Amino acid sequence: MMGYISLSLIALLVVFAPPVVLADDITPIPAEKAQVEPWFKANVQPFPARRGTLDPDLEAAEASPRIITVNQKGGGDFTSVNAAIKSIPVGNKIRVIIKLAPGVYKEKVTVDVGRPFVTLLGKPGAETNLTFHGTSAKYGTVESATLIVWAKYFMAANLHILNTAPMPKPGTQGQALAMRINADKAAFYNCRFYGFQDTLCDDRGNHFFKDCYIEGTYDFIFGRGASLYLNTQLHAVGDGLRVITAHNRQNSNDQSGYSFVHCKVTGVGTGIYLGRAWMSHPKVVYAYTEMSSVVNPSGWQENRVREHDKTVFYGEYMCTGPGSHKAKRVAHTQDIDNKEANHFLSLGYIKGSSWLLPSPVY
Repeated sequence: MMGYISLSLIALLVVFAPPVVLADDITPIPAEKAQVEPWFKANVQPFPARRGTLDPDLEAAEASPRIITVNQKGGGDFTSVNAAIKSIPVGNKIRVIIKLAPGVYKEKVTVDVGRPFVTLLGKPGAETNLTFHGTSAKYGTVESATLIVWAKYFMAANLHILNTAPMPKPGTQGQALAMRINADKAAFYNCRFYGFQDTLCDDRGNHFFKDCYIEGTYDFIFGRGASLYLNTQLHAVGDGLRVITAHNRQNSNDQSGYSFVHCKVTGVGTGIYLGRAWMSHPKVVYAYTEMSSVVNPSGWQENRVREHDKTVFYGEYMCTGPGSHKAKRVAHTQDIDNKEANHFLSLGYIKGSSWLLPSPVY
């Protein structure tokens, strides 16, 4: 019959329709540092302004959030972080904001996969510390973390997350993680991560870090995450061989990678490397980043496997400071043009328009 369209044809049209690309997914982070905060506020608006644009499960979760309070001294709903997390039912479907009173919480915290939509919220301007002393010798590397997150849509703000195991002696192994994030669609605001070797396991999923501080010695950001770091300080301590990133991308089809935008590389001594090829296809880009003289002139550690020279993606774009000079960089450092840089400078890199929200107010 003329004008009749079958249901199967409609289904085909839906399947092959081009995806909708939202403006905030493609608007690049500005080159001017003073414009970064206005860019963020314009592109990552609170939930009421985002209704109808977020993942359906996230929309439902944000509609009626629940607040839990934790205070070690009493007066809150719980006195420990783990007790508050365990009070959330498995299969949780609403945003649960766990407000932590300032203090030092000496506990090993896990947010398991069955408890999504959790926010750990510290008080701005006050120290709220999660600390533990787990080591790879006792727990295994990735299980040594003070905070381990398996659940989607996690958020943390205004926290200090520390592994207090002692610094390993130069030339010895001493993995001891502050955090392992192994969940998709997680955001961290104004958080500080302290450790030495393997401080932050930025593993599977899309992640966003803003206004954070990460301290370590060797491979202190590692894993296979697809992550955007904005206005974050990367601080090297210790001596001997030191490397910031060890990205775990293993093939050219993997969409993961680390993008550092308007960050700072600082530290003591000289000779830290921006990254190394832990696996065959690491992807790490620094853009608009201020690099102090702590950075080794070659930039990136020479690959132990020479074939990896052809498969690594090490990029630097419009960086500044004495450590940013490219004259002595390893030959396989990528020369990124404006068009290519924009891929690493937008929320589209982490598919942020469908899930990224600002931190709640304490």
